[in-house]
Amino acid sequence: MTILVTAATGRVGRHLVRELVERGAKVRVLTRDPAKADFDDRVEVVKGDLLDIDALRAAFSGVTSFFLLNAVTGDEFTQAIIALNIAREAGVDRVVYLSVFDADRAVNVPHFAVKYGAERMLETMGFGATILRPTYFIDNEVMVRDVILQHGVYPMPIGSKGVAMVDTRDIAGAAAIELMRREEASGPLPMKTINLVGPDTLTGSNIAQIWTDVLGRPVVYGGDDPSGFEANMAATMPKWTAYEMRLMAERYVSDGMIPDEGDRERLVGLLGRPLHSYREAAVALAA
Repeated sequence: MTILVTAATGRVGRHLVRELVERGAKVRVLTRDPAKADFDDRVEVVKGDLLDIDALRAAFSGVTSFFLLNAVTGDEFTQAIIALNIAREAGVDRVVYLSVFDADRAVNVPHFAVKYGAERMLETMGFGATILRPTYFIDNEVMVRDVILQHGVYPMPIGSKGVAMVDTRDIAGAAAIELMRREEASGPLPMKTINLVGPDTLTGSNIAQIWTDVLGRPVVYGGDDPSGFEANMAATMPKWTAYEMRLMAERYVSDGMIPDEGDRERLVGLLGRPLHSYREAAVALAA
């Protein structure tokens, strides 16, 4: 019984591999760069990516369950389609898929629409799948850390509706539990969707105040206008990606990412512990 983990060297994947190994699972990872897969000897490493058909077929050999995470790229949907088709070809139908919060509603944001398409594919093809829908990753704040520390500005246009940011350790914990549940089941389990949220629903001003408290000096919120955010992103990434990030930010401003009733309680119950908070991450980043 082997669990295949894609994107294993990323922020979610590293936590997930460790969680699975600690639970006694046999883990195989698929990675473009095996040198980055610095896991212990219990983890099998296969070189390849989600567009490499031969590598995918080899990676799925003998696998019983798998975790699918697609990076935000121009060919994200193609990667998902191929991975799920090769999984079906290999007889693997126990899946945990990392989607995104509000995937079915924020359809003007490309990577949200793509993930909803993959969700529909999982359902239509009859996979036994758990769909995890996380909100904005708290861990993304490493990208704006220097702006906060050096300029006293929180630059992400989060808005005033509120976003319940989630820690990648909580995402990985939920993914590991669901993978093991499906792996150990005697037969197919019904499809399940879980919203992954943080303990607090925070506005841009709330977050600036947390940083003010943590640093002991004023930090201001940069405002809701995503134009500057897009321009800053375009300086370090392709313009289409920066525009996509702008569309995502506009969604935060217009709708936020607000948990449904019971989301937090269900996640705490699933993990069996409290959720990691934004303030905890801010303290770590400030240090």
